[in-house]
This record gives sequence, C-alpha cells and structure tokens, in this order.
Amino acid sequence: MAAYTVTTPLCAWLVAACMSVGCEREKSRSSSISPSITWGSRWSRKKRGVGIVASKCNNLISEGFITSFCGSSIHEWMSSCLPFEPCDEYYISNGFSSMPLFGDLGLFGSKSLNATRKQKRISRAIPSGKAMAVAVKPAVEVTPTVKPLMKEKRVVVTGMGVVTPLGHDPNVFYRNLLEGATGISEIETFDCASFPTRIAGEIKSFSTDGWITPKLSKRMDKFMLYMLTAGKKALADGGIPEDSMNEIDKTRCGVLIGSAMGGMKVFNDGIEALRVSYKKMNPFCVPFATTNMGSAILAMDLGWMGPNYSISTACATSNFCILNAANHIIRGEADMMLCGGSDATIIPIGLGGFVACRALSQRNNDPAKASRPWDSSRDGFVMGEGAGVLLLEELEHALRRGANIYAEFLGGSITCDAYHMTEPHPEGAGVILCIEKALADAGLSREDINYINAHATSTPMGDLKEYQALIHCFGHNPELKVNSSKSMIGHLLGAAGAVEAVATVQAIQTGWIHPNINLENPDEGMDTNVLASCLIQPSAQQVADHIRTMGFLHLRLSGSKALQISFCSRAWHVARERSVGYLT
Repeated sequence: MAAYTVTTPLCAWLVAACMSVGCEREKSRSSSISPSITWGSRWSRKKRGVGIVASKCNNLISEGFITSFCGSSIHEWMSSCLPFEPCDEYYISNGFSSMPLFGDLGLFGSKSLNATRKQKRISRAIPSGKAMAVAVKPAVEVTPTVKPLMKEKRVVVTGMGVVTPLGHDPNVFYRNLLEGATGISEIETFDCASFPTRIAGEIKSFSTDGWITPKLSKRMDKFMLYMLTAGKKALADGGIPEDSMNEIDKTRCGVLIGSAMGGMKVFNDGIEALRVSYKKMNPFCVPFATTNMGSAILAMDLGWMGPNYSISTACATSNFCILNAANHIIRGEADMMLCGGSDATIIPIGLGGFVACRALSQRNNDPAKASRPWDSSRDGFVMGEGAGVLLLEELEHALRRGANIYAEFLGGSITCDAYHMTEPHPEGAGVILCIEKALADAGLSREDINYINAHATSTPMGDLKEYQALIHCFGHNPELKVNSSKSMIGHLLGAAGAVEAVATVQAIQTGWIHPNINLENPDEGMDTNVLASCLIQPSAQQVADHIRTMGFLHLRLSGSKALQISFCSRAWHVARERSVGYLT
C-alpha cells in the first residue's frame, strides 16, 4: 500500500473515527472555557462511549491491527494530530482521503437529514457551553441604551380610608381619638371565658353595603372585607368614584396592601370542616387565606393592571407596603397606588397564640385602661383589628386632575435589629439606624421633626427601648411631642402602620395632637413634656406655618423596622418650614 494513501473506505472510517476522538480530546484539554464547566468533564460524565472508542482505537493501533490493515504509517499520522487543527483539513492534507469526511458534504455529514431532525440531532450532541460556542456565530456588538435622566417624581397622599374600632371614616376616627375615646372592650365574637385575656379592640358594627357584593361578603375572611372596604373608601375620598374609573389609565394604577396574619378565620374554619370531611370545606379556603388575595381582588374589581402584590412583615406590614408603593411611583412605574394593611385576628387561635406568647394585657376588669403605653403599670398590648389604606399619587398627576392633597411622601427606610425574635436591641441600634437613614432619604434634619406618633404597643421592654431611641435622635428638640394611637384602639398588627398614618395625617391637617390616654405614671426618667398625656391645641404660629412634616416608624417581631417620612401642605409653592414626625 502506498504511503499516505487510504485504499479502502473501511480504513478511511477507522482513521476518521480515531482521529476525531483524538483531536477533540486534545481540544478539550486546551480549551479556554471556564474550568468549572469544561467540555471534557461534561462529555466524560454524559457520553462515556467516546472514552471507550478512544481507548479501543489506541488498543487497535498498539496491537497492530490498523497498522497491518491500512499501512505502517497510520500510527505516525495519528500521533501527529495537532490541537485545534480541523480534522477534514488534516485528513486531506495527509493523504487520508481525497474528500471531506465531516460537514454537510462529508462522508459522515448530515446532508440527508431534514432541518428539524438535524436540529434535534445537534441539540442532543451538544454536551456543554463549549460546543455551543463553536457552532454559534460571533456575537454582534450591541450598544447599550442609556436611559434619559428623568426628573425625580414626587409622591403625595390624595385619599384615605379606614375601618377601625373607633369608626370607619377618617374624620370620625380622628375625632374620637381627640376626645380620648376607647375602642377596647370585652370580646363578643366568641366565648373567651377560658382565656386569661378577654378584651380586644374589636369592631362591633361593620357593613359592606355599597362596597362589596353580598355574594363575596359571605365567602371572604374579615381581613379581606376590611381591606376592600377601606380601599374603596380611600378611592372615593381621593375623588375617584367607581363610575369615573375609565377616566384614568388603569395600566398605571396598582395595589399594594398587606396583612400580617392573612385569612385566619377562613383557614380555621377549613380545619374544623376537615374534621367532618374534606367535602365540607370551603373551596375558597386556600385563596381566601393568603395574604395577597385582598390586593388581587381589589385590583380585579377596579381593573387596575399596575404593580400588585402583598407584603407581610408582622407589625411593620403597612409601612413596608407604603414605602414600596411610593417607590413604584418614584421610579415611574405607576401614577397611583392603593397601599396599606389589614388584619382580623380576634378569633380563638389568634387570641390563644398571643396569650401563649405572654404578650397580652390581662386587665380584663377595666378594658378601657388596659392599653397604657409608657405607663409603669403596663402589662402587655391589646389586640385590635381593622384596615387602613392610603391613595398615593404622583404629584403632577394629582394636580392635573385637581385632587385634594393631604400630604407628600418624602422618604423612608428599612432596617433590622438582627438581635432577637421578640426583644428589642438593648441599645436601640436598629431603631436609631432606621430613623437616621429615613431622615437622610427624606432630606431632613433631626430638628425638622417635632411630632411623633410612636409604635408604643404597651409592652414593658418595647416601649422603654423605643422611647430611649427617640430621645437619642430627637431629644434636643424642645418642641418634640410623642403619642401613641394604640392607647385607644389597641394593636391592629398589619393594619397598624396605615391606620396610624391616617391619624397622623389628620393631626397635620388639623394641628391637633391626640392624647396618650392611661398615661398616669410614666416610667422613671421619661419626660412628661415629651409624652403627650393630654390634648394639645395648635399654637397660632403652627397654624400660620401651613406646612408640617411627619414621619412614622413601625417595629415588628424579629426586629425589622420601617420608617416613612411625609409632609403635609396647604400651600404647595411655599418651601418646607416645619416638620412633624410619627413613629407607629
């Protein structure tokens, strides 16, 4: 047999097969692909057969089979295969074959396959990113698109809606707060005689007439009923009745209303029904128990197609929702957002859970005096229920439609103690950090804040550490006043932040600060000039300023904090002059 000549198709096939394996093996060792995912490693794991073919080729060569059959030069030719040299070019130049062995026109090509089968075959054959890199055309250079600089959007509050133990209208609700009324009384929803705590801020009278259809009202959990009602009331208060909904761009309107506990009543009823049979269960048990379903149903009812989801961060739920809703508007993703929170947990499992935590007051003989933030005789918080919803809107959008503007959102912050599941940080580190970051985000100084509606739940340790953090941040301001709406409505959990935000907006609007009821003997070292133990009437200077700023903080189990700072104005062309803060 003449040197460098392959005389039979069998020889050509044997050489081609062995050489292709050898070349690919060399390529895999020299590849510059990331070492974490190499062609060789992936191929050796998934295609063990190649290694077998290669070893058998070497055995055949070493045993002389191919040499004796095809010629003595075969071993020399195969051992000289260069890395990355195309096999076809090598075979032809060295006399293995006079025609290509691979490719669409080669002896072992896939010219007989149709396009679909060929693609499937290629897909099966590609073992890694390296093989893909060989087959794909060079990437076309793409010039990144630079977004034009946009004027920062301003966010304002144009509507408010509440469902609370002290009323279901923002004005009625705040009037009751100013009068020092209490919404805390004995629980009537169920028999709680066996519980050590038998009091709560329970909603005694509530109707969905005109807001929710009777069919839905019968199926939904109370937290959803409160949420939908408060949301629609906020829209009506913002001058957007349902019959004028088509006048706005619904694709730029969203809903972000959260819940700390979700549909506990629906879920508990499902458990009780399951004791009889799964056939007795409410088919809406699962969806109506989830915390996000209220936001979803409200959006479906209104046809709002913008951002829609729910955040659940225990007592800070509302603040997280308000902050995120405002950011959607600031980023230009929405023109209007309904945001806030809702909870209805005054049922046996809810009451029992907090009793087990030893978190509740047991002052059953005098419910009106049970919630007493900062008082030395406080013995735990009082559960409440309800919902609060704010209508946030982009300023220019609100001005174009002639909306009544209550307040402007200036900034916010979220931090975490990273300390304990229920106890506050002993030095108030998370609260202080949250306040400082929120002030920086809002562009305000500590001296700008002179009113705070605090979180203060009436727990022994929580009230003390919060007060110390507030004094650390704002104590040098002689005008600072601090109060807590929870002394009259209890702790509304996921709804607390939004309901107390409504109370603070009302304080800004009227200039009247409601009292801390039941604050008879403050803890040692607490400044009674700071804690508002009585109704505070605005001074003539406060009324003349027209512009005030507020902030609110909310704390939750596991130590997360959320602080929002907003301001309210009656004259938008006047620069900011006064600030009021509230921490709820």
